[in-house]
Amino acid sequence: MAGLGVRLVQRVSATRAFAKVAPHVVPALDRSVHRLTGGRFLLSARMLPGVVLTSTGARSGLPRRTPLACMPEADGKSWILVGSNFGRTAHPAWTHNLLAHPDASISWKGRDVRVTARLLEGRERAAVWTALLAFWPPYATYQARVDREIRLFRLTRVEG
Repeated sequence: MAGLGVRLVQRVSATRAFAKVAPHVVPALDRSVHRLTGGRFLLSARMLPGVVLTSTGARSGLPRRTPLACMPEADGKSWILVGSNFGRTAHPAWTHNLLAHPDASISWKGRDVRVTARLLEGRERAAVWTALLAFWPPYATYQARVDREIRLFRLTRVEG
């Protein structure tokens, strides 16, 4: 039954209607649930692992908190973030923030983790993209819908 539920969510999340509504609803719900549970829970993480990214605004210099789906890497010290923006035409604001200020933090399973972000390019990006499509197939629909390359970032834990 869980497999059927995941496939249904994948289908719905690949629709244009979802792309119009989700950016206004999902982050607000995630921020509220995250705050109410002391950072231990994200509503969207019922389907995909998630973090709350705290980055520095590219223009404002102010802290910006954004709940995001992620793909944790096997090493336990890095995460992949996908700038799909639900298949909308523009890059999401948080990607501009990480390009301008790669030092950030995430809330991961109720813990704050300092990270450094790096935009993936070339072969490295291609390999991660293949893994992402196996992890969450709707990313292919999002990419097909836009005239931009979806940005992928690797966040790496800062030790110490």
